[in-house]
Amino acid sequence: MKVTIDRINCVSCQSCWETCPDFFEENPDDSFSQITSKYRLDGKIAEGTAPAEQEECVMNAADLCPVQIIRLEQ
Repeated sequence: MKVTIDRINCVSCQSCWETCPDFFEENPDDSFSQITSKYRLDGKIAEGTAPAEQEECVMNAADLCPVQIIRLEQ
């Protein structure tokens, strides 16, 4: 599953990285959400690939995002 974060509209609420900490993390420079290096696509902090074992966690994080900035594509 491809995951994309619209970081510009992130409100740093912490819900994604608290819900799915292996996949999402807080960027130390701007405090916005980013994808952990393990799952990034081409090193891009806002794009990644969720393996099957992370899909449910990532979907939960996307659902809980109050500003709905996490996009999922199969």
